[in-house]
Amino acid sequence: MTTLIDAPPSDADGLLPPKKKQAGGGLGQYILVRFLLIFPTILILVTMVFFLMRITGDPITAAMGGRLPPEQLQERIHAAGYDRPLILQYFEYLGQLATGNFGTTLSDNRKVTEMLTTYGSATLELAINALIVALLVGIPLGMVAAHRRDHLPDAVLRILAILFYATPVFFAGMLLKLVFSVWLGWLPVAGRAGTRTELSLTALQAPTGIYWLDALRSGNMAALSDVMSHAVLPALALGLLTAGIFLRLVRTNVIGTLGKDYVEAGRSRGVSEFRLVTKHAYKPALIPIITVMGLQIAVLLGGAVLTETTFEWKGLGFQLANYLTARDFVAVQGIVVLLAVIVAVTNFIVDIIAALIDPRVRY
Repeated sequence: MTTLIDAPPSDADGLLPPKKKQAGGGLGQYILVRFLLIFPTILILVTMVFFLMRITGDPITAAMGGRLPPEQLQERIHAAGYDRPLILQYFEYLGQLATGNFGTTLSDNRKVTEMLTTYGSATLELAINALIVALLVGIPLGMVAAHRRDHLPDAVLRILAILFYATPVFFAGMLLKLVFSVWLGWLPVAGRAGTRTELSLTALQAPTGIYWLDALRSGNMAALSDVMSHAVLPALALGLLTAGIFLRLVRTNVIGTLGKDYVEAGRSRGVSEFRLVTKHAYKPALIPIITVMGLQIAVLLGGAVLTETTFEWKGLGFQLANYLTARDFVAVQGIVVLLAVIVAVTNFIVDIIAALIDPRVRY
């Protein structure tokens, strides 16, 4: 039996079931939530680093224990305030971080902020170079693997992808040095640039610390060639690690996109498989790459420690290894906190880019 509702539209609307609100908020709310999440993330990482570093005792004893008489050691500990309750030291450390004071290194008596500024640009340069390698290698090879799926090229590329991200960075670096530097003599063994190039680039007015950018700014093509030749092997050693992940992601997502209705419609109209892959299927496949890129920044920064040590690339990773050897926990804390901030901010930026590209990315 059908019941008719004899009422004006405004009255009848109340008799209809209420419309469900769409889940999630708008872009502004999403950006705000993601921005606010940066602060607890950094706080948790800072807290973990602080207390893990103090498991073995205070920083001065860790750095200078056995090299100073007990009386002088205790004097330094008291002067630095490391004999106070740990919770008080923790809150004081948070207060210092809030004002941009990361402390002073124990092994070479340098301001941690000065050390981070000096060596941070080198690590940033290495991360950028490695990311460029990962994108140039991973995305095209992933598209080729998807286009030739279940054939010999696909099998070879899948094996390569496994080798890329399963090979330790330091082993890949030593292998590349052995082949291209020792056997073939094509590329430099270590360093960021030759001595003359470094002197010319550091003498520039307001240098960025990113050598290839400074060489471009100054128009010094000889310096640019020298810098790029030094950058190839470290960028390959670190970039191929992420390239393997990108290759697998692009392959999987392109194959999934090739099964969509609009792609099948194009195929039925006679569009070639190559055009379907390169024109229609690869753009949706890039969205997961952008999302994962934020996570891969942490991988790149972690791998930079081994890469910089292998190639004597004097960045934060190289200094971190030296400060760990010297048991300079103040410097180590500063470097790790900076890396944590970089990872958190980078993930925020990547999330915003993904939300702008794909409206479905919302809370």
